[in-house]
Amino acid sequence: MKSGRILDRQDHARDGAGMTYVYPVVSRRAGGVSIGINLNPNHACNFRCVYCQVPGLVYGKAPDIDLDLLEAELSGFLDHVLHGDFMARRVPAEARRLCDVAFSGNGEPTSVADFAAVVDLVVHTMDDAGVDPGVKLRLITNGSLGNKDHVQRGIARMAERNGEVWFKFDAGTDAALEKINNYPGGVARQRRNLREVANRCPTWLQTCVFAWHNAPPAEADLAAWLAVVAEEVALGTPLAGVYLYGIARQSFQPEASQLSALPSPWLEAFAQRIRDETGLVVEART
Repeated sequence: MKSGRILDRQDHARDGAGMTYVYPVVSRRAGGVSIGINLNPNHACNFRCVYCQVPGLVYGKAPDIDLDLLEAELSGFLDHVLHGDFMARRVPAEARRLCDVAFSGNGEPTSVADFAAVVDLVVHTMDDAGVDPGVKLRLITNGSLGNKDHVQRGIARMAERNGEVWFKFDAGTDAALEKINNYPGGVARQRRNLREVANRCPTWLQTCVFAWHNAPPAEADLAAWLAVVAEEVALGTPLAGVYLYGIARQSFQPEASQLSALPSPWLEAFAQRIRDETGLVVEART
């Protein structure tokens, strides 16, 4: 295992522990140490978000997973975090808490061939390692495969183990969805998938906002997003809240030079608008 430098919120390298699937980060959204599980070491995703920080991103799905290797890496790293000196050596004092084990990484994790089997393995590994039941098992997903049976089974299994889904929802119109995420599937499909996921596991919307050519998002796009979310709330979709966040690290996509972070007051003002218009809890992170 790599000895490594002190982690900070800018460091989300997937090889931070020298392993294939498991990597540590200090998560600004989760608020502590997150043990990431990268099921896409091939850098493949079915979205291409303009703000994506994955270098060499390609269109595709996750490769076959070596379950024995994943189990060995996660078991060994959990032991290092829980009983070794990882926190003292690699983590700033204010972040020395294990907040989650998260399916995240270099592509869409639910594109793995048998997501349910992977979830089951991770749950058993966490339990065998003695991870506190209060530590979340999170899925960070674009939601595009939420209609698939094996994904739904995996998400339901997560719910049994203090699971939580962060469902990417950046746009309220088909045009904005294609512009931001390069996904042609449409908002109606994403909304159907959102309901499938949220009805199986506690689900937060995660929404990235940023400036294009130094200009904030257009009012029409903000209003469309708000209208869609408010309608889902009115329809009874059980949303836990919204994680609203900005650009904190460099994009590796062709649009990178066109994007920039929005100021904190803008982000907080929009967060309050979401609270006012939807009634949802909103966590805002610059």
